[in-house]
Amino acid sequence: MWTRERLGNLIKSKIGDRFLVVVSNREPYVHVFDGDEVKYYVPPGGLVTAIEPIMEASGGYWVAQASGEADNLVVDEKNEVGCPPENPNFTLKRVFLTKEEEAGFYYNFANAGMWPLCHVAYVRPRFDAKDYKIYKQVQEKYADAVAEIIGDKPAFVFIQDYHFANLARMLKERSRNIVTAQFWHIPWPNSEVMRILPFKDEILGDLLYNDLLAFQVQSHVINFLDSVNRFLEARVEYDTSRVIKVGRTTLVRSFPIGIDYEHVSQLSASDRIATVRKEIVKKYRLKDKVVAIGVDRIDYTKGIIERFRAVDRFLEKNPHYIGKFVFVQLGALSRMQIVAYRELNDTLNEMMVDINEKYQSSGWKPIIMVRANHSKEELTAWNGIANVSMVTSLHDGMNLVGKEFVAARNDLKGALILSEFTGAARELSDAVQVNPFFIDGLADAIKQAVEMSPDEQQRRMVRMRDVIGYQNVYRWAAKLLSEIFNFEFVEYDTEVVDN
Repeated sequence: MWTRERLGNLIKSKIGDRFLVVVSNREPYVHVFDGDEVKYYVPPGGLVTAIEPIMEASGGYWVAQASGEADNLVVDEKNEVGCPPENPNFTLKRVFLTKEEEAGFYYNFANAGMWPLCHVAYVRPRFDAKDYKIYKQVQEKYADAVAEIIGDKPAFVFIQDYHFANLARMLKERSRNIVTAQFWHIPWPNSEVMRILPFKDEILGDLLYNDLLAFQVQSHVINFLDSVNRFLEARVEYDTSRVIKVGRTTLVRSFPIGIDYEHVSQLSASDRIATVRKEIVKKYRLKDKVVAIGVDRIDYTKGIIERFRAVDRFLEKNPHYIGKFVFVQLGALSRMQIVAYRELNDTLNEMMVDINEKYQSSGWKPIIMVRANHSKEELTAWNGIANVSMVTSLHDGMNLVGKEFVAARNDLKGALILSEFTGAARELSDAVQVNPFFIDGLADAIKQAVEMSPDEQQRRMVRMRDVIGYQNVYRWAAKLLSEIFNFEFVEYDTEVVDN
């Protein structure tokens, strides 16, 4: 098994004296006010879940946008703060953006443009030259922040996701001692969809400044290679999965991302989580109820509307579950500056009211929405309560929510309903896999999951836990590093080899 300590040793032996810098839009810790007191929380999402264990294993720097109202109060003169706050072992360097920069960079170009484009989400992407200009200007600020850290010294910069399509070029222009890898967490669409992007030539060319460009699954790799082959003058080698352009070689690979399985499993077994579970059951009147949960940001790619429709259809087809079944949607409001997200929230409110009025009785209603940022403890507790976890994304690069549900089930109970359009579906074949666009099929999957026998639950859960325990986040990072630093990755060794 790959562990935090083992990965730390590997990084020290293979990266050596290079600075290790991670760049992402989302920061791993957000500082906010609680009355007059400054507190922090960990934001939701797969990126932080995946990257933080690596940083804690290796140290180094994490460069990210400041997003908390109290973030500026805890940083030093270099805009840096030690993390985790209670026991620092890596440094967070915050980048502060103006409202105009945040609007153009994050809300407009990245999330009203690139996000729906890459997810093929049937939401029309919006592209504006002004927003793209700001998108690049903000990346220059990130490049400057990285340069302040490393100077002319050798460094490995690990770039995260679609917010930084131009950053590798900007970093390489500042220093020749930088090795870059970029992990594109979301899907990469086929070249016909990519035709929509007005700036595709520049974005594709700048991504090829990376030494390694990584995706979640092989189909996204093929889509990217096809896009380069169609739109750029470059040599695309499908057999070796690399691109050669103007003397630069970029490896293009798939590395399905994992979670810190051992940490989640151990946390779930703790007395503290047992107490939180009891508190939740009492607060939401879940005793003796069949409970299904969804854990997502309120986002149109996550299939939440489809879940609500499926709950309605499930109760129509199985009226004996009325009064006994509860679906709880957990997750924070997201990107409300974008019209599509505001409309989604309004739609979900209307649907919840209509469905609850249709079925509810004294002391019971079928759908509960809890819009909030939840701590790791709370989410782990919910995962231990639920009979069913519903992960019904319409399109997703990976989706770690399902993996966290499985890791939390030390009791080997519960069932996972998983969209076939997630990257995770390729690994978790023992989940109840569904097409979320087919509401009757999704309703039938709910029935299959809640009526699954304890023996079958256990068989499926054991196999899924074996998969995610082996394919954990540390193994993911080790394989990625072995690719970029050109050393042999040994599958079953018990110690890290130093040479």
